[in-house]
Amino acid sequence: MATSFTLTDNTFSTPRHTTHYWEAGPVGGPLMIFLHGWPEIGLVWRAQMETFASEGWRCIAPDMRGYGGSSAPSVPEAYAMKEIVDDMVELHDHLGASPAIWVGHDLGSPVAAALAAHHAKRSRGVVLISVPYVPDAFALPNLLPLIDRKLYPFDQYPDGQWDYYRFYLTNFDQTISDFDADIRASLAAIFRSGNPDSVGKVYRSAIITRNGGWFGPDHHAPAVQPDLALWPQADSDALVDAFRVTGFRPGNSWYLNDSANIAYAHAAPNGGHLRQPVLFINGEFDGLCDITHNRSGEGMISACQDLTVVNLPSGHWLPLERKAEVTEAVRSWLKTKAL
Repeated sequence: MATSFTLTDNTFSTPRHTTHYWEAGPVGGPLMIFLHGWPEIGLVWRAQMETFASEGWRCIAPDMRGYGGSSAPSVPEAYAMKEIVDDMVELHDHLGASPAIWVGHDLGSPVAAALAAHHAKRSRGVVLISVPYVPDAFALPNLLPLIDRKLYPFDQYPDGQWDYYRFYLTNFDQTISDFDADIRASLAAIFRSGNPDSVGKVYRSAIITRNGGWFGPDHHAPAVQPDLALWPQADSDALVDAFRVTGFRPGNSWYLNDSANIAYAHAAPNGGHLRQPVLFINGEFDGLCDITHNRSGEGMISACQDLTVVNLPSGHWLPLERKAEVTEAVRSWLKTKAL
């Protein structure tokens, strides 16, 4: 009979960084480390952690640099990929450094992949969710060539669905002030379930510059109720409380280091090729990264020696929208690959 585990929180510090992390499962169990993306905290993984912990895994979900209870440096260059990977190396050492299964969602996915590329012995398997691996780095110059120009003609949408990324680079302070104007409303507006009717249509992230920001001339999010089917109430409240402390500046600063991140990616051994088994879980109506309707998965397909792709009917927030299906996809892959 499976043992039930609840999440406990811990903090680990080195001279360079403090990581707050959530933990569940037996201390002696094999490591599974979950890396969240923007704008999340470690609690985004609650459903997956509770299940895998009950099956004998030691599950760890840090608040990534700039989020929750972890360090949030003020300078943008502190959020370069190498710094974030080094945080995870320190955490991994603290946890005993046995080779782990690394699971990443959204901007946590490039971290899991970069760690596997630069520190291969720390990773015996990689799960990437929503954002595919870009071996040359998840950076705007590398994303632009992969845009579907039938959907996004260059003259109308030069940056395609990545227009929001461009807007961050050109209007960073405004973006932060717009998101911070009403933290609860911003997060409620961001975390919405995907819509299958959106497939093949211009995604909302493609018209941010045209609208003058995510929320247009209002410069604050509309008053919408949070989708409690995604975040349980207590976790939703914890997310809001965390962002009321940090604001959006630290998390958005991850986008400001393209040049450094490209250089770091190019320094990876073996050209960034991953020899570990890799699972990519794709949202079929994720207008940002769905690899079946654009070319965003090309680099991952060529760089991963042992790649499995699972498609799920979901938008971008897969660990929340498809809690049980994501867990089952990972479980099935672990069994198939004898991990």
